Amino acid sequence: MHARTSRPARPARSSARSGSPSNAQLAASLHHRPVRVARALARSRHSGVLFVAGSPARAALMAFMVIMGFFTALLKLPVAAEEGQSTSFVDAMFTAISAVSVTGLTVVNTAEHWSFAGQAIILVGIQIGGLGILSTGGLLGLAVSRRLGLRSRLVTQEGMTTGRLGEVKQLLLTVVITSLTFEALLALVLVPRFIAATGSFAEGLWQGIFYSVSAFNNAGFTLHPEGFGAYVDDPWIIWAVMIGVMVGSLGFPVVLVLHRCLWHRGKLNLHTKITLEMTAALLLLGAVLLGWFEWDNRDTLGKMSIGERLQFALFASTMTRSGGFSVYDMNDQNPESLLLMDALMFVGGGSGSTAGGIKVTTLAVLLLAIIAEARGAEEVTSHHRTINAATVRVAIAVVMAAATLILVATMVLLAMTHEPLHRVMFETLSAFGTAGLTTGLSEDLPPAGRIVLSLLMFAGRVGTITFAAGLALRQRRTLYRHPEERPIIG
Repeated sequence: MHARTSRPARPARSSARSGSPSNAQLAASLHHRPVRVARALARSRHSGVLFVAGSPARAALMAFMVIMGFFTALLKLPVAAEEGQSTSFVDAMFTAISAVSVTGLTVVNTAEHWSFAGQAIILVGIQIGGLGILSTGGLLGLAVSRRLGLRSRLVTQEGMTTGRLGEVKQLLLTVVITSLTFEALLALVLVPRFIAATGSFAEGLWQGIFYSVSAFNNAGFTLHPEGFGAYVDDPWIIWAVMIGVMVGSLGFPVVLVLHRCLWHRGKLNLHTKITLEMTAALLLLGAVLLGWFEWDNRDTLGKMSIGERLQFALFASTMTRSGGFSVYDMNDQNPESLLLMDALMFVGGGSGSTAGGIKVTTLAVLLLAIIAEARGAEEVTSHHRTINAATVRVAIAVVMAAATLILVATMVLLAMTHEPLHRVMFETLSAFGTAGLTTGLSEDLPPAGRIVLSLLMFAGRVGTITFAAGLALRQRRTLYRHPEERPIIG
C-alpha cells in the first residue's frame, strides 16, 4: 500500500481569466487605446480621401457641398439680416444654395430681409458660383504653384465641362478675365442709370455692381422689393441685363473658342457651332411664341406698346435661359406660356455656363439622333463630324435623370401643398434649370418643401451626370461583352 503523496497547490487563477482585469492589463489597455484611436482616425481619413480623390466627379460634388454649407453659415449670422436676428437654418440654406447655384429663387425678400452685409454675402456667393467653385479652386492652386497638377486639371475639367485636358489652364484664365471684363462693362452701363434713378451715388453704385454680377452669372437676384419691373421703362437697363444673361448662358468653353476664332468661322469646333445654333433657335422661337401667346393679355404684354411687346417677349425668352429676371407676375401669364417656359427652362443654356437644365447641346444631340434614325443612317453626324454613340448615351442619361428628378420632386411638392400642377411644375423646373423665375410658390412652401427645391437647385447646378457619379463608390470598367439581342421598341 503506497503512501498518498500530497499534490502541489494550484496557482491562483489570474484575474483576467476570472473576468476582472489586473492593474497591469488596464494600464496596457489605456496605453494602447490612443494608438488604436489614432489608427482608426487615420484609416477613416484615408478612406475619405480615397472616396473624394478617386473620382473628379465626387470631388466636384463635395466641393459644391462644402461651399454651400459655408455660405449657409454666413447667412445665419445676425449681422446678415436687416433686423439683426439670426435667419432660420432652412431659409439661410435655401438662399445660400440659390446664390451659389446662381438660381435666384428666394423664400424671403432680398431687398427687405437681408442687410447690406447679407446682400454682399449673396453677391460673393453668386460670383463664386458663376465662376465655378472648381475653377476658383484651380485658380488658387495656380496662383500658388504657377502650374496645375493632373488631378487638379481633372477636377476643374469636371466642373467646367471643357474639351481637351490641356485647355483647362487657359480656360481658367479665360473664365476670370471674361467674367470680370464683361461684368465691368455691364457696370459701366448700369451704374450711371441706377445713380440717376436713385439719386444717390453710393446706392446707385451698389445696385449697378450687384445687377451686373447677377445678370452675367444668370442669378436673377434683385435689390428691389417689387422686383425688376421697377425699371421696365428704362431700355438701357433692360438691354444691358438681357445681353449679360445671353453671354453668360453660352458657356465658358464657347467663349474660349470664340475668343480664339472670332474672325475664322471655319475653325469653330462642333460644340461651339451646336451651342450657338441651338441658343439662337430657342431664343427666337421662345420670343415668337411668347409674343403670340401674351400679345393680348392685359396683365402682361397686352398693356404695352408694340415695340415694348416685341422687346419684352424677347426679354422673357432670354430669362428662361437661366436669367431669372421678370417684369410681370408669372401667375398672370396664360397656361400655354407657362408650359412653353417650362420646356425652355428644362433645356437651360450652354454646357460649362452659369445656366442649369439639361443644356442645349444635349437637346441638339438627341434631335440629331432622331433625324439620323428617321433617315436610316448608321451614324449621327453634324457639320461633317460624327458624334459617337457614347455621347448619345450620355445625352439620353442626362435627360432621363433630369426628368426623373423633376417628376419625383413635383409629386412630392404636390402631396405637400395641394397646389395646382402648373404652379408646382413651374417652380420645380425653375429650380432644376436654375432659372429663378417663380410663381411665388417658394415662399409658400413648408420647410420640407424648401429642402426639396434646394436639392433640385443643387442637382441642376452640379449637373445630373456629375451628381450621379459623385454618389457612386466606384467607377467600374467592364472587360467583357454579352451576346447581342434586340428588344422590341415602340
